[in-house]
Amino acid sequence: MKDTKDSWQDSWFDTCAALLTDPQNLRVWSVIVSLFGDLAQRPGDRLSGGALSRIIMPAGIKPEAIRVALHRLRKDGWIDSARQGRASAHFLTDYGRAQSAEVSPRIYTRAAAAPEAWHLLIAEDGAGQTALDDLLLAEEYFSIARNVALGAGPVPEDIDDDLLVFDASARTVPAWVRLRACPPELSEAAHGLLRDLSQADALLPRTPEAISPLQIATLRMLIVHRWRRVVLRQPDLPAAFFPADWPGPACRAAVFDLLDRLPRPALAELEAE
Repeated sequence: MKDTKDSWQDSWFDTCAALLTDPQNLRVWSVIVSLFGDLAQRPGDRLSGGALSRIIMPAGIKPEAIRVALHRLRKDGWIDSARQGRASAHFLTDYGRAQSAEVSPRIYTRAAAAPEAWHLLIAEDGAGQTALDDLLLAEEYFSIARNVALGAGPVPEDIDDDLLVFDASARTVPAWVRLRACPPELSEAAHGLLRDLSQADALLPRTPEAISPLQIATLRMLIVHRWRRVVLRQPDLPAAFFPADWPGPACRAAVFDLLDRLPRPALAELEAE
């Protein structure tokens, strides 16, 4: 029978894991991507199947689902596996590391600063619309309307000649633009994350020694995964483009407050438990 101390430890951790688990259609392959991007992004970083299971299962994910997700990620070229003794070790491929590194600055930037210079692109149907659609897919542009996009910084030198281009500064931002920048599902995700981070913060033990490396890895994985769903969908725009109750900055601060209290464990610590 567990003593009172062990029961308390299980209680706070189980409650935090339940709070921080993404309530919206949890995709196991995406959780694994978040985990590797946070803990094992460097060349040579590896995690055994056992360590992966011990980190991921507290989120209510079963071993069979982890195996299926790993198979998908191997098939898609994100992850590779190799025998390590009698077990398998998993690691990001060059492609997987490149994809993780591309989004890491947005995920881990503590104070996002919107650029001071902007440009506006307007397209007509036909070649111009095709050029604009290509930019929206490949570059960091904010789609204001089907044929209008806002881009940060000066106008690129190689901009397509079929596009009408303006240097821009926003004097007014109507409600319909703020709604496009922050649709209801994004606002709901950010408000929910902020609420759950606050509750988890109150539950975390105040002494770092009371939190094991595996518990830290699980909680970091869940925090980063939830935060990715907000920050990667949030356009990098000035505050005027968001509703008055947009919790993005408060959410960012709460994420890093918790991550600072849960410093990355060494991979060897995760294998030893």
